[in-house]
Amino acid sequence: MRIIENKMIKKIPKEKKRLIVGATGASGIPLLLKCLELIREEEDFESWLIMTKSAKVTCEHEINLPAEMVQNLADCSLEPEQIGAEPASGSFKTCGMLVVPCSMKTVAGIHSGYADNLLLRAADVTLKEQRPLVLAARETPMSAIHLRNLYELSMIPGVHIIPPMLTFYQKPENIDEMVYHIAAKLLEPFGIEAKEYKRWNGLS
Repeated sequence: MRIIENKMIKKIPKEKKRLIVGATGASGIPLLLKCLELIREEEDFESWLIMTKSAKVTCEHEINLPAEMVQNLADCSLEPEQIGAEPASGSFKTCGMLVVPCSMKTVAGIHSGYADNLLLRAADVTLKEQRPLVLAARETPMSAIHLRNLYELSMIPGVHIIPPMLTFYQKPENIDEMVYHIAAKLLEPFGIEAKEYKRWNGLS
């Protein structure tokens, strides 16, 4: 009889899905905060945050917290000036990129391929590698230029234009529930299902 020696098998940790998160100076930092929190709840995902200087200014104005506290919610935080960092290359494997909030300046940069910082370069890489790119486009009212840029980006496979519009069918009781609902919609294209996300189930 053949005796097989009982050995401890070393378990190889599962590689997490990297989600690039860009933040610009447009209004909507609470959405960024909630998205990062929801990503942290997913054991199969990790967030790589790129926060512009304008986003840091908006952060302190809108939520009265230093940007460092928001950056600490991400698994990895990078500066826009780090143009040679990992997300600048298509060989760096990611599951896509979310820009929240996304200013019209950033939309214009992505639209024209003007990748002069790491955030824009990461978005450019996401497009060329045909990975999901979600833009929480934040502006109102929108000019003809804004609408043209967004329209042409929307025609590219994998690009999702998701303006953070309020919805009421889920009967939110406060602003936090509204923010949660929008954040959940922003993360859905990456396969993240927020636990408290209330989907439309029709009228009874």
